[in-house]
Amino acid sequence: MANYAGVDLGATNVSAVVADDEGTILGSHRQSTPRGPTGIAVTEAVLSALRAACEDGGIDATSIGAVGIGSIGPLDLAEGAVENPANLPDSIDRVPLTGPVEKLVDSDEVYLHNDTNAGVIGERFHSERNPDDMVYLTISSGIGAGVAVDGNVLSGWDGNAGEVGHMVIDPQELLTCGCGKDGHWEAYCSGNNIPRYAEFLHDEDPVDTALPLDDAEFDAADVFAHAGEDEFADHVIDQVAHWNAMGIANIIHAYAPLVIYVGGAVALNNEELVLDPVRERLDDMVFTNLPEIELTTLGDDVVVRGALASALTRGTGDRGRMRN
Repeated sequence: MANYAGVDLGATNVSAVVADDEGTILGSHRQSTPRGPTGIAVTEAVLSALRAACEDGGIDATSIGAVGIGSIGPLDLAEGAVENPANLPDSIDRVPLTGPVEKLVDSDEVYLHNDTNAGVIGERFHSERNPDDMVYLTISSGIGAGVAVDGNVLSGWDGNAGEVGHMVIDPQELLTCGCGKDGHWEAYCSGNNIPRYAEFLHDEDPVDTALPLDDAEFDAADVFAHAGEDEFADHVIDQVAHWNAMGIANIIHAYAPLVIYVGGAVALNNEELVLDPVRERLDDMVFTNLPEIELTTLGDDVVVRGALASALTRGTGDRGRMRN
């Protein structure tokens, strides 16, 4: 009996799970994503997480018949690698994935997806409600979306469809994204960039605030922690909600989903402050039918569970293609 594996390579953590041919998880492992010195260190972390998940599940890596990988992008599908990831240091220019994983498990069935595509595969495979037209949106270190239209997950010829965080939402291009381009959604609303946006707003209009703007450790969690207690923090949250609503309205107009499942640490930890204001604004922004906006049903595991679903279904996430 073959086993299967899923891997989630994120900017913050690497997660891996191994399962039997019915999808029952046997073992798992999570560790921090290395910040360098090169992409090879990240590759080694992926392999280490897979080995540790196998050890936790009491199986040999060579018993794994297929592996799904959900990864930060951008991807080079032809080479099975990540190229110049936006939310890792510049020294990490290339992260080989499929080749090294194929060698570890001794199988050429390794399916590489953008992490949000793995997320929408996971939602469609595991959720009780899995319509053919849906979106998985992550608001985390970065922002991205996996999109299913008419039952087909849109990956694009190079695997990079769904990079909605790099849609230009600010024509004035006031802030620079982690990818180096200006005016992108991610530059204003991702976990990495909310602190920078707060600093920008404060520079534009200095006011008294309890936010530790000058602290090197100042992060998005500080902004949300001061909600309702600090007028400037509330202003930042309101502005972030405006940009998020604009980005989600664009997704709705482009893909007509019935439901948008939202994940990522920013949304999962702050639903009332992140999603509720978006729900309130969408009716004034959207010309077509409004979808449901819900938190992901799979929590932090949505990408790794989607990657596993990919391994179980020959890269598709279609339950009808479950392996026998």
